[in-house]
Amino acid sequence: MLNRLRPFVLSLALLLGILSAGARAEIPALRVAVLENSPPMSYRDANGKLTGFSHAVISALCEEIKVPCEFQVTTLERVVDAVAQGEYDIAAVSLLETPERRAKVLFAKPYFRSISLWFALPGILPGQDGIRVAVVKGSAQERYALQQNWKTIGVPTNGQLVEPLSAGVAQAAIVPMSTALNLQKDKRIQQLGISAVVMNATELAGYAAFGINPRRPDLKEAIDEALERIKLNGTYDRINSRFLPFRVN
Repeated sequence: MLNRLRPFVLSLALLLGILSAGARAEIPALRVAVLENSPPMSYRDANGKLTGFSHAVISALCEEIKVPCEFQVTTLERVVDAVAQGEYDIAAVSLLETPERRAKVLFAKPYFRSISLWFALPGILPGQDGIRVAVVKGSAQERYALQQNWKTIGVPTNGQLVEPLSAGVAQAAIVPMSTALNLQKDKRIQQLGISAVVMNATELAGYAAFGINPRRPDLKEAIDEALERIKLNGTYDRINSRFLPFRVN
């Protein structure tokens, strides 16, 4: 009986945490940070509407906890600090947990497992002299490349990684597997004969999660419980099948 009541109690606690002393007529929307050029995780479709795996998951969670969510576009480079400072309630971005990030924000339960690939021109190897590596600014991949003292070319979004590669400015990129699948569809990438190899560095693999405002442990608990429910009721699997050709959980 207590277990059946738990989702209701959490939703009630979340609503009480959002509302101020019973004075508001409407439930304020949660401010959810999303990316708009990181397919297939979060991007705009042909009609300009936000969509993608991460976007669909957070939309399902908002529906599950019965709280409206307002999506605000940002970049990976600034999203963690923005959540830490209270600009957003949730970063609906596939964040790998790092010590630096854990010191700033709360992490919800992981919603998928990620690995990274060395995405390079033929014959180009990690650490090779004279090359530049394309990375997304603020990503775990950028952090790793800088730790190796590699020369990097930073871009704002995963969708823009193709540009330095096709222009010859970078000879390789470090990308999440989901991004690699999307990049391989690009004709410019196909013409370059790019190859992809899994990188075994522990810093580049692991479970990814949404970031939560550190002043909202109630929200973290509600999101965690909602994630378990959408996994049990089949919603998560339907989203997975819609956006990705393999299981990520």
